[in-house]
Amino acid sequence: MGKEEFYFSLDIGTRTVVGIVGAFRGEVFEIIDFEVEEHKKRAMYDGQIHDINLVKETVTNVKEKLEKRLNIKLDKVSIAAAGRSLKTCKIEVSRDMDPLTYIDKDIIASLEIEAIQKAQKEMMSMNAGENSEYYCVGYAVTNYFLNGTIIGKLDGHRGSSIGVEVIATFLPRTVIDSLQTVIRLSGLSIHNMTLEPIAAMNVAIQDNFKLLNIALVDVGAGTSDIALTKNGTIFAFAMVPTAGDEITEKIAEAYLLDFDTSEKVKLSLSKKSAIKFKDIMGVKHQVSADEVMKIAETAVKDLALEISQKIMEYNGKSPSAVFLIGGGSCIPLLADYIALNLELPKDRVGVRKTDIIKDVIFDGRRISGPEFITPIGIGVSARSVKKSDFIHVVVNDKPVKLLNTNGITVADVLIFIGFNPRLLIGPRGKDLHYELNGEKVVLKGQLGEPSAIFVNDMPSNINAEVFNGDIIKVQGAVGGKAARIQMKEIIKNTPRKAVSINGQEYELKVRAMVNGEIIDDSHEMKDGDVVRFKYTETVREILEELRIPKDSFHIFINDKNAFLDDKIKDGDRIEMKVK
Repeated sequence: MGKEEFYFSLDIGTRTVVGIVGAFRGEVFEIIDFEVEEHKKRAMYDGQIHDINLVKETVTNVKEKLEKRLNIKLDKVSIAAAGRSLKTCKIEVSRDMDPLTYIDKDIIASLEIEAIQKAQKEMMSMNAGENSEYYCVGYAVTNYFLNGTIIGKLDGHRGSSIGVEVIATFLPRTVIDSLQTVIRLSGLSIHNMTLEPIAAMNVAIQDNFKLLNIALVDVGAGTSDIALTKNGTIFAFAMVPTAGDEITEKIAEAYLLDFDTSEKVKLSLSKKSAIKFKDIMGVKHQVSADEVMKIAETAVKDLALEISQKIMEYNGKSPSAVFLIGGGSCIPLLADYIALNLELPKDRVGVRKTDIIKDVIFDGRRISGPEFITPIGIGVSARSVKKSDFIHVVVNDKPVKLLNTNGITVADVLIFIGFNPRLLIGPRGKDLHYELNGEKVVLKGQLGEPSAIFVNDMPSNINAEVFNGDIIKVQGAVGGKAARIQMKEIIKNTPRKAVSINGQEYELKVRAMVNGEIIDDSHEMKDGDVVRFKYTETVREILEELRIPKDSFHIFINDKNAFLDDKIKDGDRIEMKVK
């Protein structure tokens, strides 16, 4: 077998480094060999590398042991960033809307982008001292709002305001940089990078299960990492800063043990009925697992409660099921208490071991514990089509580098470069407000044109997936024209008034006064203008308009004798008889 057929993957954990070498036989991943080694000292805290040289030393040892046993040279490796390194932010944004405009997918996408960018700014503000870039690795909409009220979907509605609440997850660039440095110093190059929760999900939960609302909890030594899935995708990540070490410390305190001995006692709880150990005074003990468990139970309850509360915080309700992985997941009663807290049947909370993984076989030693779910997931992801941890695209002639997560879209790129999402939606032109004969009038501006998006010179859209080397062009939206109207158009649409004079209809003339001054018909209305229409009002005005001598006729209005200054109204019958 040539070395190009081998895939090398590393799970660089807080306490240990796990290396796996495997090969694909069709769709089946065969694990050829694996190696596990603990860090000699505390080199990592909560998934973040603190001592690069110590971690490099452990990685190098794992690599060299595998190379020696397999008689091959390993030069490329697949890795994953720890779920506990992810930072999650919940944010809400709102936007005023024209009540006459129908809400479409472009408006919704623009609103969501605005929310993600606000979350990104919030994240950088909260962690200003770190001076770190943050990559958005996923987000989920938790609520839409229409006129301040929660609504299931915005598409197709109209309203005066819209809003969205999202949960966005970010990965600090420092985490990636330190991982890359360790890999480089170990004489390796990165073949593929993913996130630990995604790698674990890919092998622990079958694709058809991901449509369900499931919580995957990786219970490690220092932290418990949570990933939540529904509708076929991971929508949120969370972390609880407690895990198996709290139980270890509880046992150590009760029996006066050093940490390593206490850890061995803890690991024996699910395997032995009687446990033997020696305390730091040299006294030998033999106790039942049940007795130790009674001491540890308080810490187990506390851990289960923290995990359950975090799931509820980000999921909003109890999920359909909870899958536990990681070395700490085998702690007795942990699954039972999580089920109790989430009000789930006990069979809905379970530990996932490697025997549930499909399409994975072992060529030698078998690894079966839940702590190996993530390392195997990283190995399986090694044949992913993405061969780089970053992709490079060009946006409006500017190069952009992004973390290569699943299904990067045009929207993801625009979020990263800080593109103003409101430029995607052509705003309606400015409305014209004026007063006509005592009534408020609003003339709406014209609708704008949305932005045009092209990927590799082909028309595209904001949800289109992009790949390494793509060229994206975004033409800003075009705003609608402001409302405009001339006085003659207003007069044209004004109701007609007429009288009859000796049986012939005569239309009363209209004179327009704007802000107290008579103007001509070509006047263009301005915002705030006050318009009053003055119709022909008296017999005298009619005679002047018709150029009839005032003293030549007897005048009657509706068969009654009238005078020159008598008022006339719409529909009056005027008779003029020669004197």
